[in-house]
Amino acid sequence: MINTIIFDFGDVFINLDKIGALENALTHFKLKHFPKEMIHINEQYEMGLISNEVFISYYETTYPDVDREKILEIWNSILKDFPHHRLEFLKALAKSKKYKLILLSNTNDIHIEFVKSYVPFFNEFKSYFDVFYLSHEINLRKPNADIYEFVLNQNNLKAEETLFIDDTTENTDAAEKLGIHTWNINPKTEDVTRLFETKKHLFN
Repeated sequence: MINTIIFDFGDVFINLDKIGALENALTHFKLKHFPKEMIHINEQYEMGLISNEVFISYYETTYPDVDREKILEIWNSILKDFPHHRLEFLKALAKSKKYKLILLSNTNDIHIEFVKSYVPFFNEFKSYFDVFYLSHEINLRKPNADIYEFVLNQNNLKAEETLFIDDTTENTDAAEKLGIHTWNINPKTEDVTRLFETKKHLFN
C-alpha cells in the first residue's frame, strides 16, 4: 500500500519546453551539440556546488558574443506555464491527509527565482508538500542513487510503500532499482491529475 508520493516538478506540475530550450541554446551559442564542459557546469550548478555568479561567468567568458541578459533568457526559456488544475489536484490531495507528499526536483536558484516571479501561487503550491527538496539546496541530483536513498532515509520511508512520479526515464529507472514504485509520466499524453486512474492498482 502506497503511503508516500514523491513528485518531480518540471513536466509534472509546471510545463517545460525542453526541445525548444535546447534548440534556443544551440542557436545562440552557435553550437551543434553541448560540450562536456557545459554539461558538467550545468550539473554542478544544479547541485548547488557553484554560485549563480560562477555559473553565469562561465557562459559570459566562453560565449562573449552573448550578454548576461540573453544568457538568463536562454536559461529560463525551458520554463512555461503552470496549469491551475494541477494546483487544485495537489491541494485536494494534501487536504485528504492520506499520503505524505514530497517534491524532489532537479533545479537551480535562477530557475526557481524565475518561477516565483510569474507563478503567483508558488508559495501555496509549496505549502501542500510535507517536504520540498530542490537539488541545488541538498547538493544531490537525479538520477544518482544517493538522492533517492537520502529521501528514503530522511523520511523513514519504505521503498515498497513509496511512489515516485517523474517524466525522465533514467530518473524513474534509478528509483525502481531501489524498489520504489514509479510512474514515468508522459507530459504529452498524461496528466498528474489522473494519478488515481492511471496507477489505480497501487492504491487498491
